[in-house]
Amino acid sequence: MSRVLQTFCFTVVILLANGVSGREHKEAEDKLRIPDSNRIQIITTIGGSTIIGRIVEIGEGEVKFETELGIQTIPIAKIKEIKEAPASSIREGKYWFPNPNSTRLYFAPTGRMLKQGQGYFSDYYLFFPGVAWGVTDNFTFGVGMSLFPGLGLDEQIFYFTPKVGVAASKDLSFAVGALIVKIPDWDGDDSPTIGIVYGVGTYGTTDASLTGGLGYGFADGELADKPMVLFGAEFRMARRAAFVTENWVIPEVEDVLISYGFRFFGEALSVDLALVNVASSDAIFPGVPYVDFVFNF
Repeated sequence: MSRVLQTFCFTVVILLANGVSGREHKEAEDKLRIPDSNRIQIITTIGGSTIIGRIVEIGEGEVKFETELGIQTIPIAKIKEIKEAPASSIREGKYWFPNPNSTRLYFAPTGRMLKQGQGYFSDYYLFFPGVAWGVTDNFTFGVGMSLFPGLGLDEQIFYFTPKVGVAASKDLSFAVGALIVKIPDWDGDDSPTIGIVYGVGTYGTTDASLTGGLGYGFADGELADKPMVLFGAEFRMARRAAFVTENWVIPEVEDVLISYGFRFFGEALSVDLALVNVASSDAIFPGVPYVDFVFNF
């Protein structure tokens, strides 16, 4: 019986693998086209090779693909994936993939939105995981919780992050949203709901941008009289690294809360390593370490 079960499991795995491979190949075939001169294509073959260039001719069962080294003939059956990108994304012969974490600075959001169907898993300081999902191009919803060791589920913090895109152009995006935090009943009293409602705008590209916004804190339905002010920036200095800063002016707090550091990333994963401090003579040098990671899916 165990031999039969092993054979069945092996067969299922092979069928699933062939199904995934077939679906990927079909998706690649659907993307076969001759692009405009201001676009480039990145072909990934079944063997794992990556070729950068542009399709110049589509034949029966094969394509002519122009690269820096000349024109290659690639069998369509060997193509696993085709991506398109602006020609400007090729720098010194390398493909600079899009910034995988353009909708956030560190803690604060930018004015940009996730596209419908896009999502990410995030984890801040290891103890605050969360998930966000692009419900539509203009509505993103996120949820997360704390994972403090030794505490039960009813003793953890839960938070929600709805966000709505209100305007967007090539270089300018605006959004409104909220951070809603449910504090657990730690001391026997009713657990409060606190958070921030905000408006934020981002100007620039995903490689170099400025972000500013206003946020009003609230607790159990009561809104603060004065807003917090956010200002931040991101500058991509290398193919896999960017400088990020996020700063807050908080009402009734004399010192500005500042943060600065680096974001390291691949096509789907980014890791932030930064320092948090206050702009005053009482600052702790060099600052409190901050770490998070985000995985896009």
